[in-house]
Amino acid sequence: MSRLTVDGLVVEFGGLRAIDDLSVSVESGELVGVMGPNGAGKSTFFNCVSGVLTPDSGSVVLDGTDVTGAPPERLARAGLVRTFQDTRELETMTVRENVRLAARDHPGERTVPALLGSDDARTTEDTVGERADELIDTFDLTHLADAYSGSLSGGQRKLLELARALMVDPDVLLLDEPFAGVNPSLTREIAEHIRALNEAGTTVVVIEHELETLTDLAERLIVLQQGTLLVEGEPDAVVADERVVDAYLGGGA
Repeated sequence: MSRLTVDGLVVEFGGLRAIDDLSVSVESGELVGVMGPNGAGKSTFFNCVSGVLTPDSGSVVLDGTDVTGAPPERLARAGLVRTFQDTRELETMTVRENVRLAARDHPGERTVPALLGSDDARTTEDTVGERADELIDTFDLTHLADAYSGSLSGGQRKLLELARALMVDPDVLLLDEPFAGVNPSLTREIAEHIRALNEAGTTVVVIEHELETLTDLAERLIVLQQGTLLVEGEPDAVVADERVVDAYLGGGA
C-alpha cells in the first residue's frame, strides 16, 4: 500500500521551477533513498511533503488523505515527521529537555492541568520522561543527558535530532542528510539506527549525498535532476545507470 504519494508537484521561486511535475510514491515499510546533484530539488521536495512549503500545484497524499499544504504540526499528528540537514536543537536546553519537548500534546502543556497538577498531567509527564530516557539511551546519549545541546558535536546532534523525532512515534520519517558532517564511525552507528527503525515498521525516506552509505542502506533509490524524476529503482542498477553517472560527473546539476 502506498503510504506517501506525490503527484504532479510543481514549485516555483521567482519564475524558476525548483520542482517540475514530480510524481513519486513510497510504499508502507520501505526505506527509500533520495539522491541527486546540487540543485536537483531534493530539499524542496522534502519541504513540500513536510508542510514547510506549499507547492504551486500538484498534491501530497499521506495514507490516502490529501495533505497538500498542511502545516508541519498537523502532519506530525498524522504520523509524518522530518529532520533537517542543519540540526535545530535548542542549544540552551539540555539533551533530555530537547527530547522531552518533542512529545505530543499532553495535559501538562495546558494551563489549568499544569497549575492544578492533575493526576493525568503527572502520569503523562512520567510517561514522557520514561520514553525520553529510553530514546536517549538507545542513541547512546545517556552520559550527555544533562549537557546543554549546544555543547554536542555534529554527530551527537544528529543522534539527538533522531531521538527527538521518535518522541512523536512517527509512521513516516523523512531524514535530510543525516550523515552530513559525521565521522565514519558515527555514520555507521546512525545507519544502523535507521535500519533498525525501518525493520521495526517505520517507513523511512533519506536524502543523502554520501552515495556509498545510501546505496548500502536503502532498498530503492529515487534520483532527481533539475526538479524532475531522473530514474528510480534498486540501488545497484541506479548507480550504474548512465543518466545518473552523467548527472553527477557530467555537470548535470
